[in-house]
Amino acid sequence: MKTKNLHNILTLTTIFILLISSCHAKSSKHSVKHLRIDLRHIDSTGNFSKYELLQRMTHRSHQRMIQLTRRISNLAHIESGQELGAQTDAYLGTGEFVMDVGVGTPSLSFPGIIDTGSDLVWTQCKPCVRCFNQSTALFDPSRSSTYKQLPCKSDLCKALPASQCGKTNNYSCQYAYGYADLSFTQGNLSSETMMLGSQEFKNIAFGCANNNSDGFPQSSGLVGLGRGPLSLTSQLGFKKFSHCFASLDLKKKSPMLFGSLVRINASAATGSTQSTPLLQNREFPSFYYLSLLGITVGTTKLNIPSSTFALNSDGGSGTIIDSGTTLTYLQPKAYNIVRKAFVSQTKLHVADGSTTGFDLCFKATSNTTFGVPKLILHFLGADLDLPESNYFIHDKDSGLLCSTIMPSFDSAIIGNMLQQNFFVIYDIGKNKLSFTPTQCDKL
Repeated sequence: MKTKNLHNILTLTTIFILLISSCHAKSSKHSVKHLRIDLRHIDSTGNFSKYELLQRMTHRSHQRMIQLTRRISNLAHIESGQELGAQTDAYLGTGEFVMDVGVGTPSLSFPGIIDTGSDLVWTQCKPCVRCFNQSTALFDPSRSSTYKQLPCKSDLCKALPASQCGKTNNYSCQYAYGYADLSFTQGNLSSETMMLGSQEFKNIAFGCANNNSDGFPQSSGLVGLGRGPLSLTSQLGFKKFSHCFASLDLKKKSPMLFGSLVRINASAATGSTQSTPLLQNREFPSFYYLSLLGITVGTTKLNIPSSTFALNSDGGSGTIIDSGTTLTYLQPKAYNIVRKAFVSQTKLHVADGSTTGFDLCFKATSNTTFGVPKLILHFLGADLDLPESNYFIHDKDSGLLCSTIMPSFDSAIIGNMLQQNFFVIYDIGKNKLSFTPTQCDKL
């Protein structure tokens, strides 16, 4: 009897030790408390005029809006000049900011587009069946001592929207993403050691992509920052991250902070902090949704029902905050009311800005204050009082002053230009988004 009890005690002790070891391994896997990464604009290496930059940004932004709206609202009738992809729509078009990621041992640096609207981290790999041009050499997994392919039975493989089991390498996890603009990426879900900023992280799951279409310029792949388990933020285990997009000056970098570094810098802040809940959409859990209630133009709160911006029962519509969309989009009824208010309250003459891709422009040859009315977005618990440069942009060569707000098809999207010079905190643990007016280039 004593022997049996002793055996049971030893067995329980062994299990307890193994559990402690397992928990320790999981908690110490990424024990870094904080992280800083400086972002650069995707067009920073090109010698573009401001007019050309506006054309490029509006084109990318409009394509992303179309793809996002298709995915959320399943509006197959939306015209973009191309048909829907046959596979899962995981990514919503080209983003606007790039970060450098060191991959492998020895570490090689690759530029990746950041995207708060998707989860998967991936880069192009050898051997490549089809790859787009990139500024760096392709990652060669055979030259890295820390590269491993993940099996199909792994939890992260199961988190992929589309995958299959390979017939070699212990049934490795193979993924395939097809996008709404017919671009795609395919490859092996793997794990690697990655250098982010000055910090090293081991066993980060990523897509080693060897069959990719065009559509990801100035990069070698993508860095997903969404809410799903495959995203970089989820894998690193940080409960908070932030970004602060600098003004439209491509020579300035924009800081992205994680963990304990995510705190307000009093010397750089130019206003008070406000917070609003982060909402989740069960149909699209990776996106960051907000509760937009209304809009003020000038001194008039516009007569737009709050239900216009709300999520539908089927997961459609709603309001998303997104790093990869430049412009801000509103549901058509709301946009028409906002546009009419700007036209009636602005003393400048309306001009044709269709060549740049904007819907509402005014003729403005002066660099002085243009006298456009104030814009305030009213969220649940917070009022986002915006500086003029966030919702109007001026090109002195063309003499156009254009609104960075455009009509969507169904959903509202808070784009990155509206967020510039705001310190935006995603508190995932508390499901809260905070924003503070900040001189981002001072951080």
